[in-house]
Amino acid sequence: MELTHIDAAGNAVMVDVGEKPATRRTAVAEGFITMSPDCFAAIAAGRAKKGDVLGVAQVAGIMATKHTADLIPLCHRLNLTKSAVTFDLLEDRHAIRAECTVQCVGPTGVEMEALTGVSTALLTVYDMAKALDRSMHIDGIRLLEKSGGKSGHYQAEVAP
Repeated sequence: MELTHIDAAGNAVMVDVGEKPATRRTAVAEGFITMSPDCFAAIAAGRAKKGDVLGVAQVAGIMATKHTADLIPLCHRLNLTKSAVTFDLLEDRHAIRAECTVQCVGPTGVEMEALTGVSTALLTVYDMAKALDRSMHIDGIRLLEKSGGKSGHYQAEVAP
């Protein structure tokens, strides 16, 4: 398999997608942040000192999807048609699962946007709750699904 972001001389290049047809592209990513029981309870009850942790994290994740090309050097700037971040509270694990779904109609996929959105949402949770628990950890960030384009549909295997 050849790397598309490297030319024959080994230089980094932005892939030319000018001749590719525009198709509907969707990507879904997930990630987790695990914390102490007290920190989890404060976030779940909306009692964190900085305010609505999940509300702010949701907006941060959406905003991040729209700025992915500013953060990842070889990503194309895309006209997104949908960006959504949702959270699941996993009380038994004292964890929060974030999921980011991104869509566009264009010549290249939105996987990096979904991954950037979920990562930023989780980092925002950390930032807003770090006074309660500096030992929080973020993990499991991965692409769950993508559709559209020449490579077609991808769906991750169910995590163990």
